[in-house]
Amino acid sequence: MWRGGGGEGKPRWRVAWGVKWWRGDVFSNLIHPRKNLRGIRSTTVPNVDGSNNTEDDDEDDVVDLAANSLLNKLIRQSLVESSHRVEVLQKDPSSPLYSVKTFEELRLKEELLKGIYAMGFNRPSKIQEMALPMMLAHPPQNLIAQSQSGTGKTAAFVLAMLSRVNTLELFPQCLCLAPTYELALQTGRVVERMGKFCVDVQVMYAIRGNHIPRGTDVTKQIIIGTPGTVLDWCFKRKLIDLTKIRVFVLDEADVMIDTQGFSDQSIRIQRALPSECQMLLFSATFEDSVWQFAERIIPDPNVIKLRKEELTLNNIRQYYVLCENRKDKYQALCNIYGGITIGQAIIFCQTRRNAKWLTVEMMQDGHQVSLLSGELTVDQRASIIQRFRDGKEKVLITTNVCARGIDVKQVTIVVNFDLPVNQAEEPDYETYLHRIGRTGRFGKKGLAFNMIEVDKLPLLMKIQDHFNSSIKQLDPEDMDEIEKIEY
Repeated sequence: MWRGGGGEGKPRWRVAWGVKWWRGDVFSNLIHPRKNLRGIRSTTVPNVDGSNNTEDDDEDDVVDLAANSLLNKLIRQSLVESSHRVEVLQKDPSSPLYSVKTFEELRLKEELLKGIYAMGFNRPSKIQEMALPMMLAHPPQNLIAQSQSGTGKTAAFVLAMLSRVNTLELFPQCLCLAPTYELALQTGRVVERMGKFCVDVQVMYAIRGNHIPRGTDVTKQIIIGTPGTVLDWCFKRKLIDLTKIRVFVLDEADVMIDTQGFSDQSIRIQRALPSECQMLLFSATFEDSVWQFAERIIPDPNVIKLRKEELTLNNIRQYYVLCENRKDKYQALCNIYGGITIGQAIIFCQTRRNAKWLTVEMMQDGHQVSLLSGELTVDQRASIIQRFRDGKEKVLITTNVCARGIDVKQVTIVVNFDLPVNQAEEPDYETYLHRIGRTGRFGKKGLAFNMIEVDKLPLLMKIQDHFNSSIKQLDPEDMDEIEKIEY
C-alpha cells in the first residue's frame, strides 16, 4: 500500500487506491491527490477586528457527529485507558468467557504480531482484552461493541480482518463500512500500519472519487468504504461478490444512523452476505435507536457494553453573575480572571459570532487564547486542542463543538458566556452538564461561572432545580469575594 510520509508528525495526505504494501509500485493513474483531506467545512478565521462574521455566525453551532468522531480519533492517537466498567453479554451464557492480557495469547501470525508491536501496542486495552478472543474465535462469532475512540477499537477489528484474509485468494474477503470518506481513510491508515508486514494483503477504498469501471476484476482482499459507494460497487457495478465476504464490519454505527439513507443502505448490504460471515458492529454510544439498528443488522451477537459514565456536579462549585450585555459579561470575566489562580479555562459561547467577538477582545487585552468553532476543519480543531493541551494557550473559547468527550486535565474553570438553550429557548440540560463537566474531572475539584442577563435568570434557576444543585450569585465588582473563591 502507498505510504504517506512528510517527515516526523507531518504525513503527506494523498489517497492511493489498491496499491500493494512495501512494493513501491504506485501507479500514477491510481492516485487521487486531495488537499485538506480531513476538511469537513471551509475555514473562516476571524480577523482581529472580527470583520468576517457571516449570517451563519448568529446561528447556534451544531455538533456534527461524524466530524466529532474523526476529531476524537485524531486527538487520541495513543491508547487511553477507559474508566468505564466493561460488561459482556454472551449469546451462549454457558460457554466460557475468555480474556487475554497479552497479544501472544491470541496465537496470531508472526507478521501480525510484529505489526501490532510496531504500532506501539504493548498489551491489550480493556476493550481488546474481552473483544479480541471473541473476534478471533473459531468458528467466527458476531459482536456488537460499545467503544470510544482511543480504546483500541479500530485496531481490534482491523486485526480480525487481517487474521481472516487468505492471501492466496485474490478477491474481496473483508468489508468495512464507515459513515464518511475521512473516517474510512482513518481506518485504512490503521490497516496499513498493522498490516505492513503482510506483504500479500491489499486494501481498496470504495469511496467517492475512486471510479472503478464496471467489469473490473477487483483482487484486493480488504474493502473499506462508505455505504452508498459500496452499494453501487456491489449491486450496480458488480465489482464485489458479497457472498464471498468473510468479515463484515460496521463502524461508527451511531454516526451511521444519524446520516439519512445510510442505515437502509447498510442493511441492504448486510442481507446479501452469507450466513457464515462474521459480523462486527461498533458504536461510541448506544441510544435506543442505535440498539434497534444493531439488533436488526447483527444476528446472534455477543455484546460488549460500557457502563454509562455518570457525570456529576458534586465536585464543581457553580456561580452566576448578572450582566446587562456582552461587554458587561466580558468585564466580569476579566475581574474573575484577575482574582483567581487559573490553570486553564474553557469558555463556552452559544454562537460563533459571540465566540469570535470574545476572542478578539481577549487577544487585544493580551491574553493567550484560542478559538474552536464548527467552521474549522477537523485537522484545525485537532491542532487547536493539542496546543491547548500542551499549555500554549491558557484559554480555549469554543461553541458546543467542544462540549463533550474532550478531556484536558489542567482545566480548572469553565465559563458559560452564554447559557446553553435549545430551539424552544428552554435550558439545554444535557449540554450544560457536559459543558461544565469539562472541569472537575479525574477526581479534581473545579469551578463553573455562568454569565447571564437578568432576563435569563429564570432559565438558570430551572437548571439549578433540574440538577438539585446550588448555583451562587457572585458580585463581579467585589474582588475580595472573588479572591476568597477556592477549588
